[in-house]
Amino acid sequence: MSTGSDWSIQEIARLAGTTRRTLRHYDAIGLVAPRRIGDNGYRYYDAEALVRLQRVLLLRELGLGLAAIGDVLAGQRDDIAALRSHLEWLSQEQERLGRQKVSIERTIKELERGNTPMAEKMFDGFDHTTYKEEVEQLWGADAYAQSDAWYESLSQDQKDDFVIAAAELGADWTAACKSAVPVDSNEAQELAQRHYDWLGSIPGTPRTLDGNPTKEYFTWIGATYVTDERLAKNYGGKKGATFVRDSMAIYAERNL
Repeated sequence: MSTGSDWSIQEIARLAGTTRRTLRHYDAIGLVAPRRIGDNGYRYYDAEALVRLQRVLLLRELGLGLAAIGDVLAGQRDDIAALRSHLEWLSQEQERLGRQKVSIERTIKELERGNTPMAEKMFDGFDHTTYKEEVEQLWGADAYAQSDAWYESLSQDQKDDFVIAAAELGADWTAACKSAVPVDSNEAQELAQRHYDWLGSIPGTPRTLDGNPTKEYFTWIGATYVTDERLAKNYGGKKGATFVRDSMAIYAERNL
């Protein structure tokens, strides 16, 4: 148990829902250091370390990598101000998730009643601009502007169809991964072809001279599914995203 104002690494791992290995790694890369290391080699953490760990975990929830988190923490010395910023983001996220929950509950009720859900109400809280900054940085502002203008020009039914198609593709990828089919199997490669065609339907996608998505873009976005936790969730988590990435890489080598 904790003594005074110190908590052992086992206690912190349990309270934070993480592992001792993760905490040791955070110490090794300078993110969260223990206040002291006992004669038994155990790490002990004080309140300051706990506040810092809370900030790290919050930033991880935002999708930041560990290197980026280190940069943020190095530039923000005021823990209270930083936590207030995190709290504001969490409040906004809570409100957004609340709208999603209501939207999904409404859809379930309509389906249970045998009614057709109101399309304009189905996707409240779903934000298609989530990756605007990443796209602009990697492929240019024009690439995002084209895809955004195309999306905004769609009717509500067309937007719904687009979002549903993406969800169905993600579900099929997840099912294939759970079935443990090889990444070079016909099933996986057919999904990769569907994914390639789906990306090709989006204006602004980087293209070759013949108008098809480039090999570089296709393999890059496959890798992004693994490195970005927000995207990995669409494929059942990191394992599923890795399956998608590897299948797409094989498709690219064979066909692009």
